[in-house]
Amino acid sequence: MTYSSDPSAPAATSPGRSRNMAAIKRRDTKPERAIRSLLHAAGKRYRVDVRMDLGGVRPRPDILFTRARVAVFVDGCFWHCCPEHGRQPGVNGGYWGPKLERNVARDRAADEALTAAGWTVVRVWEHEASDEAAARIIAVVDSSGPPSTAAAVVGVGGRGGGSG
Repeated sequence: MTYSSDPSAPAATSPGRSRNMAAIKRRDTKPERAIRSLLHAAGKRYRVDVRMDLGGVRPRPDILFTRARVAVFVDGCFWHCCPEHGRQPGVNGGYWGPKLERNVARDRAADEALTAAGWTVVRVWEHEASDEAAARIIAVVDSSGPPSTAAAVVGVGGRGGGSG
């Protein structure tokens, strides 16, 4: 019995596993909420979970500063293959390995499309301290003046595409 709406997904190993996977949030995770709260307290205003259409690539940043043209992604260590905490599951590796590789490839494509469109991308890992992540985001937003042709990807080591 398959518990997913994706016909290519393997069957859940149990109804309990299916419930567990269905409960995983795409937005409003604890790290996102904590960072957004700190950004709001600092007087920063932003949009949340906005689907963008950039010529075939449709990134959905977790936090978007439209005026400063800064897109922020709060990446889960498991789902986005954190170099410190990411790990391959021991069960159903034939499904999870390619799935996680596609997630990382999608992240890179989103970074490239946003950067090409003049946006600055900030990637934050879920394990980062919220106050440090918020301070880094605020620094990028504050340094982003009027839109220009220069753009960058600001992230954490091991992600590629930038430094931070």
